[in-house]
Amino acid sequence: MFPLLPFPSPREVILFMLVISRVGGMFSALPVFGGKRLPVRIKVVTVVAITLSCFSILSLTPPDMPKDILTLGLLALREVMIGVTLSFVTQILFSAVEYSGQIIGMQMGFTISSIIDPTNGNQTQIMSVMQSLLATLMFLSMDIHHMFIRSIVESFRIIPLGVWHMNGEIITFLTRATADIFVLGVRLAAPVMVALLLTSVTLGIMARAFPQMNVFMISFPLNIGIGFIVLGLTLAMFFHVLEVSFGTVKVQVEALLRLMAKGG
Repeated sequence: MFPLLPFPSPREVILFMLVISRVGGMFSALPVFGGKRLPVRIKVVTVVAITLSCFSILSLTPPDMPKDILTLGLLALREVMIGVTLSFVTQILFSAVEYSGQIIGMQMGFTISSIIDPTNGNQTQIMSVMQSLLATLMFLSMDIHHMFIRSIVESFRIIPLGVWHMNGEIITFLTRATADIFVLGVRLAAPVMVALLLTSVTLGIMARAFPQMNVFMISFPLNIGIGFIVLGLTLAMFFHVLEVSFGTVKVQVEALLRLMAKGG
């Protein structure tokens, strides 16, 4: 018979629960991995594997034994917040990309058209889905998910379990980062916005010059065609802006870790 494995002590069980709470919090808010299209089994296996890896490469110190289940729940919630906060900066970037898609879709006349977004299972504009999928490809090709795995491991080194709390500097940092949604969204949508604005001006002039022309019927296919042409011509610029933005995310996560270490 095989020898029985040693039964974990209550302290080890609590330590595992706190570590998996932090790792799970990060993955639940991380784009791609937090979406509904990824099978739950893969998510669970990934979170457990990273949690066990943290146990093998880090010397983790558990907090004082909680006296009741409420205290234990609050400790786990605190660890979840650490993981969610780390993923928040990337979530902001994807929100900006989706916002740019909504602007483009509205300008092209896709306001009433919507499909199911495969990343989160919600209904959204078709252009937002397209922009989001392009951003997902960039996210994976630049190995941003690897950076977040390194960040969550590093967080255990600088932020002890059970002692972190949110401070004003972190809130200010996240608030400023959130404001970038509108700036980046407009930057990504600017080429199409300008092209379709010029198209509308041209159609307005033609309507005055040729009153018998049905501008309303012409504008729909024309806006869609010009919109896709401009998107294709500026695709390299779109990826360049995303590359720079994802590089900024790496810097922001490092800065956020330093602020969170001060908060601990």
